[in-house]
Amino acid sequence: MIGRAPFGSGRVPTATGRIEGRRGATGPWQVWLALALLLPLALAACGKRGPPVAPERRLPAPVQDLVATVSSEGVRLAWSVPKIRMDRSALKELRRVEVYRRAEDGAPAEAPRPAILSFGGLFGAPRGVPGFERVADISLEKPAAPAEVKGGQVVYTDAQGLTVGKRYTYVVVAVDAQGRPSPPSNRVTIARAAAPVAPTGLTAEAGDGQVRLAWTSPATLEDGTPAPEGLVYEVYRTTTREAPAGRPLTPEPVDAPRFVDLTAQNDTTYYYSVRARTGVGGPVGPATAAVPATPEDTTAPAQPRGLVAVVAGGTVRLAWEAVRDADLAGYLVYRSGTSGRGYEKLTPAPLPGTTFVDAQARPGQTYYYVVTAVDRARRANESTPSEEAAVRMP
Repeated sequence: MIGRAPFGSGRVPTATGRIEGRRGATGPWQVWLALALLLPLALAACGKRGPPVAPERRLPAPVQDLVATVSSEGVRLAWSVPKIRMDRSALKELRRVEVYRRAEDGAPAEAPRPAILSFGGLFGAPRGVPGFERVADISLEKPAAPAEVKGGQVVYTDAQGLTVGKRYTYVVVAVDAQGRPSPPSNRVTIARAAAPVAPTGLTAEAGDGQVRLAWTSPATLEDGTPAPEGLVYEVYRTTTREAPAGRPLTPEPVDAPRFVDLTAQNDTTYYYSVRARTGVGGPVGPATAAVPATPEDTTAPAQPRGLVAVVAGGTVRLAWEAVRDADLAGYLVYRSGTSGRGYEKLTPAPLPGTTFVDAQARPGQTYYYVVTAVDRARRANESTPSEEAAVRMP
């Protein structure tokens, strides 16, 4: 009689009635595991027409521009928010970004595997990047400090349990509204080194369309050791007194304790601060206190020319050549009974044209006239007076 193997034992009976094990036989637990893995894919395909789309093609595209710098607060990370999915379609429902960190021990760094390949992420369990610790979960709609989202850029400062002198590697993972994670971003590795203290004595001198800054270099690092030679500086500019955030005003750090901002707009108040760092790519220290400056238009219009004065019907008629300055507001007319001094302004507001009639001139008097040009600056700039024109009333 042929023997019967227990159900699911993975063994088969032989012609001799002996039960022998069969390599690779499928038992009930294997069947259930296969069903568990295939059922979600089968359900996702039901009721849909057209060619099937691989699930990984709908994932958010990975962040590709992650950068890291060391600051006095910790490690500052910055990156752009992904705009597309892996299939190049538009990504409009990105909800969160997860930040992952790994402390390096000197061994060769293994490339992080996508979070979706982590077995825990298949059935709704917490995801993760193997070998990395999640240190932040940033909401893009309502980011909380120390994260900031502005203009499609995310900035986050990691200050949790960092050790000076130790190296850390970071990646970020973007997560859409359906909870689908992107592959890990590009990796950045950075050492937590001591940063310089803040520069001192920052001054801001406002000019016409520019602001001149100067400061004193720090002498020590945060750990009290002397600051090395070759410090460089980042300049920040805001329109509020808030601490500097985002990218610095200077595209590249400056290597001297001075800077001229030639992009400032007149009549706008700016707040400047400066951070020092130990060379390009080195740790950056805390910012100075913000210093305000308001550049102003201090350039006067050109001098009016060609002034003439003639008597006509008991009045004095004046005319002159137009000034071509782009911000010209108009002209002011002055009169005196003495040549070269004692002028009285006849026009309380600038004249838009290049003629004027003095109807207050008295018979038998000699009058001396000059004209100036003024611009539209908040504090109007006035040109030097024109050449004097004299006339005697009959």
